[in-house]
Amino acid sequence: MKHYIYILAITIAIVMGCQSKAGVETKEDLQELPVIEVAARDTVLHQDYVASIEAIKNVEIRARVQGFLNKIFVDEGQEVKKGQLLFQIDPHEFEIEMSRAKANVSNAIAEAKTAEVELSRVKTLLSKNIVAPSELDMAQAKLNAARAKIEEALSEQKNAETKLSYTAIRSPFDGMIDRIPLKTGSLIDAGSLLTTISDTRDIYAYFTVSESEYLRYKKETSTARNNRVNLVLADGAPYKDSGIIETVDGEFDEATGSIAFRAKFPNREKLLRHGASGKIRLTLPAENVLLIPQKCVFEIQDKNYVFVVREDNTVKMKGIIPQARLADAYLVKEGLSIGDRIVYEGVQNIKEGAKIHPKPISDWSL
Repeated sequence: MKHYIYILAITIAIVMGCQSKAGVETKEDLQELPVIEVAARDTVLHQDYVASIEAIKNVEIRARVQGFLNKIFVDEGQEVKKGQLLFQIDPHEFEIEMSRAKANVSNAIAEAKTAEVELSRVKTLLSKNIVAPSELDMAQAKLNAARAKIEEALSEQKNAETKLSYTAIRSPFDGMIDRIPLKTGSLIDAGSLLTTISDTRDIYAYFTVSESEYLRYKKETSTARNNRVNLVLADGAPYKDSGIIETVDGEFDEATGSIAFRAKFPNREKLLRHGASGKIRLTLPAENVLLIPQKCVFEIQDKNYVFVVREDNTVKMKGIIPQARLADAYLVKEGLSIGDRIVYEGVQNIKEGAKIHPKPISDWSL
């Protein structure tokens, strides 16, 4: 009997021990994961926009008269000064025209002097009643016609001088020479493109933003204007000098719903050239926004989710809508509230409804 009671006691103890292990889940059995609490933060948003780079002046140099291109005094890519001689069109034909115009002026002046002498003679004869008054009118008309010929001849001379001056083509401002498509000896027509000159001491960067981004920019900079922007070059390197937004277009593009900005950058080292490309980096302050690290977020079918930790330490998958994506974080527009606890790391190792052992992280950085 005693033996039976002893065996029964051992059996009951074993059963109760097994039930205790199966029914109670200890901390050691739960997965420990770092958890952060969502809070409002101040940050700075960096938004990149594709930009086209243009010289502050970019002018086509074209021939204004027809002729043979005698000389080219500059080379492609050369820096030139205002008034520097660039091209010489054969001036021989225009010099002859100039000489002819000067001769016509001399002839017209001589004819006018003859008409003046004739008018003086007729006045003398009329005072002695030798000629009729009509003779005086005729002499005066001849003088007026001779003077008109002088004006016409001077106009032709001025036109010849202008054409002759067009044979020497000079730089309209300090700048840099672009391609020179024609060679010495080429026969060129009036209007032929000789080259292009760019003034790149400063450059303009044009970029477009959406209407919502434009409104946000105006709101964020309404009290303390901060028009400074940065430029990222085509190779991804930042341009060392910052620029300033000078102007915004007067209307939105109906087709795209965007509006163009123009920023101006110094170009002391002549690194930037007309026609280059890059990205404008616009910086805007953002206050009291919800920021969460990117490692908290996972994607399912192009939608973003986080694991929210409930009061009983079970996790629930919750969708979020980001407003902006920073280097290592998301700015949350919808889906989370201040005080929510979310899993910081290890989201790939847990499932919906799982119970975890949260390890709070109070000080995390992006």
